[in-house]
Amino acid sequence: QVQLVESGGGLVQAGDSLRLSCAASGRTFSSYTMDWFRQPPGKERERVATINWSGASTYYADSVKGRFTISRDNAKNTVYLQMNSLKPEDTAVYYCAARRIGVSEPVYWGQGTQVTVSS
Repeated sequence: QVQLVESGGGLVQAGDSLRLSCAASGRTFSSYTMDWFRQPPGKERERVATINWSGASTYYADSVKGRFTISRDNAKNTVYLQMNSLKPEDTAVYYCAARRIGVSEPVYWGQGTQVTVSS
């Protein structure tokens, strides 16, 4: 069992930066692929970034490529999402999620943290 708790969301202006954190419980954190998803108001949830168990491989949605950076610290059981040059269209609830290696769907989800970007 893995529990995920996100933090770091808030209200910022366009062009600002935020860093989201996702703290995981459990001793097997390093064996999971970690994702960040977001769900804008009235829209479907989308995957924005992924990092493999070692941190050596990452994925970014086109909408955030070059602005967002995913990273992890397995010693601290934490995954991060550094968000720079934020845009109003980045406004969403952001969720971290854990996937077992080789599985396409997350098995554990955090409760989400709200990010609001004003123009």
